[in-house]
Amino acid sequence: MSHFMIPAHVFRGKSALEEAVPYMRKLGNRALIVTGRHVGKSPMMDSLKKCLKDAQIAWFVFDGITGEPTDQMIAEGAALYKKTNSRFLIGIGGGSPLDAAKAIAAVSAHGGSVCALNGIEITGALPKVVAIPTTAGTGSEATRFTVITDREQNIKMLLKGECLVPEIAILNPEFTMDMPKSVTASTGLDALTHAVEAYTSKKADALTDLYATSAVKRIMKYLPAAYQNGFDGTAREEMALAAFEAGVCINNSSVTLVHGMSRPIGALFHVPHGLSNAMLLAECLEFALDGAYERFAALAKGIGAAPREMEAPEAAMAFVMKIRELCKICEIPSLQEYGVSREAFEAAVEKMADDAIASGSPANTRKAVGKADCVRLYHRVFENGI
Repeated sequence: MSHFMIPAHVFRGKSALEEAVPYMRKLGNRALIVTGRHVGKSPMMDSLKKCLKDAQIAWFVFDGITGEPTDQMIAEGAALYKKTNSRFLIGIGGGSPLDAAKAIAAVSAHGGSVCALNGIEITGALPKVVAIPTTAGTGSEATRFTVITDREQNIKMLLKGECLVPEIAILNPEFTMDMPKSVTASTGLDALTHAVEAYTSKKADALTDLYATSAVKRIMKYLPAAYQNGFDGTAREEMALAAFEAGVCINNSSVTLVHGMSRPIGALFHVPHGLSNAMLLAECLEFALDGAYERFAALAKGIGAAPREMEAPEAAMAFVMKIRELCKICEIPSLQEYGVSREAFEAAVEKMADDAIASGSPANTRKAVGKADCVRLYHRVFENGI
C-alpha cells in the first residue's frame, strides 16, 4: 500500500468545535446539518448553531435520519441540500447521520438515486462534509465508506470513494457522554471489530497496524469503564480516540469476514450494525484464527491476554476468549434474545451467505472463505450466541 487516507483536519477535545469553525468557514457560508431528531434537539446542536451563527454561516437542518439511513432518506436530504442552495454538509450524531451526510454529498454531485452508486468507485468533486460523531464506534468521521439501505432490494449498500472522506472530523468526548449503555456497547464493539479486522486483513500494512493495535488496546481497557459509567471522562475520551483510530484503519486496510456477514443481518432483521458485528465477532474470529495465528497472537499479547512465551495458536485463542468476556460484560444479546425467530433466520441464511460473499469483505480475510463457511457460521452464531 502506498496511499494512506485520513480527514484533512481533525480537531480533538472540549474546544474542538470552536477551533474547527474557521476551517468550516472556508467551505462556504451555507451548511446543511444532517442529524436525527434526538440530537437535533440537544445542547450539542445548540452549540453547533451558535458557532455557525458567530461565523456568519447560515444553516438548514435535515433531521430525517431515523435509524440506519435508507435510499429514501438520502433522496430527501439531497433535495433539501439543493433547495437551500447549501455549500457543504455537517453530519452530527451517530454513524447513521454521518453516513447519510456523505451519501447526500455524493447524490448532490452525481444526481439520480443513491442506489446507482452502489458497487462503483465514487469519484469527482463532492460537497465537503464535516463529521461530528456523538458515539464512539462507527468511525464514519474518518472513512471513505458509507452504508445505506436499499429498501427495494432489501440490502445494505456499501458506497465507497476517496471523495467520501470527511474534510473535517470533530472529536469532542463530551458529546458522547449521554449515550445509552446499549449504544456504548454496540458502537464500542463496532470500533473493536474495525480495528481487529483491519489488523488481520490481507490489506494491512505498517501504518494501519499502528492505528489498529492502539485502538484494540484502548477499547479493551476503556470500553468496560465507559459501559459501566457513561460519565467517566477519561474512558469517553479514550473511546472517542479509539473509534477514530479504528475508522482510519478500515479506511486504508478494509474489513473482513465479520462485516461481510453483519450487513445482511442488519438489512433483513433490522439489527443495528454495531450490535450485529458484536453478535458475530467471536465466532468469525475463531474461524479466521488459523489463517493469521501470529497476528491474533500479537493482539492477545499486546493486551496482556497471553504471556509473551505462549505459542501463537494458544495465544490467538486467548484473544478470542477475551472478546467473549468483553461481549458478556457489555451484555450483548444473542440473535434469539434480540427477537430474531429461528424460522425466519433459517429461511434467510442462503441469501445472507450470498450477500456476504458478494460484498467482497470476506475476501480480505487471511483464509479462504466460501458461501458454505458463511452458512455454517450463521448457524453457529444463532445456536451458540456470544
